[in-house]
Amino acid sequence: MRISLNWLRDYVDLRADADELAHRLTMAGLEVSAVETLGAGIEGVVTARIVERGPHPGADRLSLCRVDDGTEIHEIVCGATNMQAGDAVALARVGTRLPGGLKIKKAKIRGQASSGMMCSERELGLGEGHDGILILPPNTALGRPLVEVLGLPDTVFEVDLTPNRADCLSVVGVAREVAALTGAELRLPEPNLAESGEPIADQTSVTIEDPELCRRYAARIVRGVRIGPSPRWLQQRLQAVGVRALNNVVDVTNYVLMELGHPLHAFDLQRLGGQRIVVRRARDGESFTTLDGQERCLDADTLMICDGDGPVAVAGIMGGLNSEVEDTTRDVLLESAYFDPANIRRSSKALGLSTEASYRFERGTDIEGLIRALDRAAGLIAELAGGTVAAGIWDAFPGPRARRRVTCRPARVSAVLGVELSRDAIVTYLQALGLSPVAETGSETTFEVPPHRVDLEREIDLIEEVARLHGYDAIPATLPKVAMTAGERPAARRTADRARDVLVAAGLTEAINLSFIDPAEDERLALGADDALRRKVVIQNPLNSETAVLRTTLLPGLLRAAGLNNRRQTGAVRLFEVGRTYHPVDGQVLPREVQRVGAVLAGEQRPLGWLASAQAVDFFDAKGVVEGFVATLGVDGLGWETVTDRPWLHPGRGAVLVLGGEELGWCGQLHPDRAEAYQVPEPLFAFELDLNRLQQAGRKPGAFPGLDRYPAVARDLAVVLDRGVPVQQVLDAVADCRGREPLLRSATLFDIYEGERLAADKVSLAIRVVYRSEERTLTEEEVQRAEAGVLTHLEQQLGARLRGR
Repeated sequence: MRISLNWLRDYVDLRADADELAHRLTMAGLEVSAVETLGAGIEGVVTARIVERGPHPGADRLSLCRVDDGTEIHEIVCGATNMQAGDAVALARVGTRLPGGLKIKKAKIRGQASSGMMCSERELGLGEGHDGILILPPNTALGRPLVEVLGLPDTVFEVDLTPNRADCLSVVGVAREVAALTGAELRLPEPNLAESGEPIADQTSVTIEDPELCRRYAARIVRGVRIGPSPRWLQQRLQAVGVRALNNVVDVTNYVLMELGHPLHAFDLQRLGGQRIVVRRARDGESFTTLDGQERCLDADTLMICDGDGPVAVAGIMGGLNSEVEDTTRDVLLESAYFDPANIRRSSKALGLSTEASYRFERGTDIEGLIRALDRAAGLIAELAGGTVAAGIWDAFPGPRARRRVTCRPARVSAVLGVELSRDAIVTYLQALGLSPVAETGSETTFEVPPHRVDLEREIDLIEEVARLHGYDAIPATLPKVAMTAGERPAARRTADRARDVLVAAGLTEAINLSFIDPAEDERLALGADDALRRKVVIQNPLNSETAVLRTTLLPGLLRAAGLNNRRQTGAVRLFEVGRTYHPVDGQVLPREVQRVGAVLAGEQRPLGWLASAQAVDFFDAKGVVEGFVATLGVDGLGWETVTDRPWLHPGRGAVLVLGGEELGWCGQLHPDRAEAYQVPEPLFAFELDLNRLQQAGRKPGAFPGLDRYPAVARDLAVVLDRGVPVQQVLDAVADCRGREPLLRSATLFDIYEGERLAADKVSLAIRVVYRSEERTLTEEEVQRAEAGVLTHLEQQLGARLRGR
């Protein structure tokens, strides 16, 4: 926000120089990030008048002008075309140095002597205009320094505001802050208008169809205007704050916007169908061409200003080509309204259209001050464009609300700021900002908040205001008294960190993907129509169609990353991710969040080298990573079962990790069709585990059980059983023997035999069973008895027999 100090002085006396004022504003929360001096370096430029303009005898595009500065006539060759005899101009005489460093010298241009230069705005450092020279008002006295005529020099502050300080997005808003900080009197600009003619109620009407999005809409009519350039003082003030001058009517609306901070819009009344206003939502798919010439496709969330025929403006953002003020405009309808900030922000983002108006509306404007802005603009238009203001205001205000009230406790103020402040001091500070004390009890005071301070909602907001005016530098720096306690990471964080440590140690690299995914991932994974993973949380305002829902599995992001690595030919892919998935819950607003770990592996098991032959990763590499991680959690009783409901896995090449009948995750080879869809190398193996359930099932830390005191005895069993019996079922059957055979410690499969010595429907499994006692060294008889019990149990449960019998 650019603030002209010359403009600021109209509303408050400045008792400090520019540097001190910039410092005080910055310390009060209005950061002055840059200070610019307008008019510096043009002290030698004076006013002059063109006495005569004629063609250059040697150049068609040049003019030969005789210019009078009040003391002498100067012969000047000029390339501009926007001037004529009698115009008052800015003259840089010979010897004058301009802001860009150019020094004016006598010169010959195409054979004609030129003694001086008539300057444009850009050459004077006053603006970007360079299409022609600067033309001054006709009654400008000759020979006066240009800085005096233009009211220069002027200092301009670039103020960086936080989003909550919408009240300071105007010159008056900053003047209000300066008055509060310095104790100076605030002088608000008073509207000056005379009403005449037919009442406005007989000329137009305003209908608000959606009062939630438009809480107030006021209008005035000014008839008989003459569109033309604005006076120099108005153009100069707009240029100082970075606004380009267009014409007197539009410039007035921009002037009042910068002065009071409330956006206005001027419609050509004769171009409004039915000469009336209707405020309604757009219809889905409705199109509208805005003032920038762009055709916009609208949705039902966009608020529109319409006439009797259709849209004429996007509410709070930009007007339309079909109702803009033109050179032929004679009657103007002025709009001053209050629009819902959240809706304006959504519409601005959806349309990709940000304007000075939307910037203010989306932060909140003064719903009561819009009438002052409307009257101020109507009076200025009548003064500068020669129109007459119709009697009355059309003020549609369907739901007035009481001003907000906030209670403040002096004790709380002192506790938060760390400095003792009396009730009277607090009241004085807040009254300087326009807050009024309306109730008082023994320990607290209630204040009524002025409508322009939309950011003051809670007690802590008032405490911040007190701190600003008291001065942050006046608050002593003290260290807080905090009890130091040893922190402990939550169990979920410890489990996630352990997963990262184990997988990195296993040679995998962590990937970080967005939780937002493309709904089309369901088809890429071949999910069934009733698959629970299809139920997703839908994002209301997605960045694009590919980030429209929250993920229910980590797999799509990992597969996309694997595909990218494959296309870049990075070699073996070993990626994992620890992250959350999101699952809607019926009857609840927020979804259920599950912490998971997932991974994908493809390519060679180890880097190419002379010591080891090339061998691709397989299912057991992925399964080994899973079991290595799970082992660190101390989860007992885990097992593997055949997978049946994971359509993205290769049939017969996947398994689910189970505990007590509950699934904790899955592991397997990606289906070739899915591999093709994601352009990943084949074969690719993946797994995904539920960290929440694994954490709950994990063994809690306890006392160290000690080292084994007695040796173990290992026996290898070769058992023959039906080919269709899963290995996990065999190992579970051995584990079941622990209740009857307390010496049994573990069982591990180490070989599988299928061959001509066995029937076609049989298979031989070699299992190493370990026995140990914590009390003594085992005897051969004890081991044989325990082994017999295991074999008997396997025969009874699975029909297994010892090979060779």
